[in-house]
Amino acid sequence: MIKIAYHPLYAHPLPEGHRFPMLKYELIPEQLLHEGVITPDYLFEPDRVDEEIVLLSHELAYWAQLRDFTLPQREQRRIGFPLNAQLLERELRITQGTIDGALFAKEHGLAFNVAGGTHHAGSNWGEGFCLLNDQAIAANYLLKRGFCKRILIIDLDVHQGNGTAQILENEPAIFTFSMHGEKNFPFRKEVSDLDIGLDVGTGDDVYLSLLAHTLPDLYEKHRPDFVFYLSGVDVLSSDKLGKLAMTKAGCKERDKMVFQFCKEHGLPVQVSMGGGYSPLIKDIVEAHCNTFKTGLDLLGSL
Repeated sequence: MIKIAYHPLYAHPLPEGHRFPMLKYELIPEQLLHEGVITPDYLFEPDRVDEEIVLLSHELAYWAQLRDFTLPQREQRRIGFPLNAQLLERELRITQGTIDGALFAKEHGLAFNVAGGTHHAGSNWGEGFCLLNDQAIAANYLLKRGFCKRILIIDLDVHQGNGTAQILENEPAIFTFSMHGEKNFPFRKEVSDLDIGLDVGTGDDVYLSLLAHTLPDLYEKHRPDFVFYLSGVDVLSSDKLGKLAMTKAGCKERDKMVFQFCKEHGLPVQVSMGGGYSPLIKDIVEAHCNTFKTGLDLLGSL
């Protein structure tokens, strides 16, 4: 059975008026259950990831500041969330959810995390609502524990996966691909193995054409045996932080391309949801739910 990582702590309480849409983490599983896309036994609650696994990707000094709640205020402002015990536990559970999901995907072909995609966290910093980099940590875990030999990270969030690129820059067995808005956060980009920067206002046709031409080359260049997919829906035209012009149908077709790519090459895939900042929470939830539906349609019977 396909497994989906979810914990009530994913919907972390934030100060009134905060721009991060935490409500989506409650609404996504509720909507999938309501529509009958999944049943409750698809969902599992991850534990906290162990410190030794965090340290496969993050420096001890940075992790210690998180663990001991001594991260300077300026660094907490860079992250965008006030640091406290509940927030840290949330991050640890999200990260373990991605690791567990990757192991489930190895067995069943596909797994999801309702949260995750925290790709702005680097080895010694957090920013952009990201404290720990769940997919970089999980990729290093799979590689260093011998579960995989060659890994591909497909990051289609509208913002560059700068933390992922930096953490994995010296790991040739993990290929990092980020397609993102060029004139968008982070304004200091890192160097992925492949970066495609998109112009402001890029819509479905250009986006999907670029992706269709890129995916086959990624397989030929790297020959992965596992894929991590970051499926941010902040590519939508309604997104207040995205600056692209994609429709929900185009976003769904993007997901279909990635899952079809994985299916054609027999690649297990773990999916983390990433960003989505539309003022219309319904748009965010619908687009995220489409990712689940598309993945289950194409890979759910493997």
